[in-house]
Amino acid sequence: MLSLREERHGYGIMKFVESVSRGRVAIGPGTLYGGLKSMVKKNWIAEIDGNDPRRRYYRLTDTGNIILTAEILRLRELSRLGRLYANPLDKE
Repeated sequence: MLSLREERHGYGIMKFVESVSRGRVAIGPGTLYGGLKSMVKKNWIAEIDGNDPRRRYYRLTDTGNIILTAEILRLRELSRLGRLYANPLDKE
């Protein structure tokens, strides 16, 4: 969902994820399009008309922005707790 803070097509989403994860995460087309279909059904994202009729473009909906914000906050809290309770430097 983070990749859809701006409109992107499927390949653009895959490249964004690969780039921001520094190559650690690669999403295959089946996984990507299954996820996109699910998020469209939940009204988290919407398919939009782009300049190229051969590509499907997607964007976040208002609901999707709320879900994304909630997930970012959840991950921040999880990260905070991880740093608080599982700092490997404390075990040395």
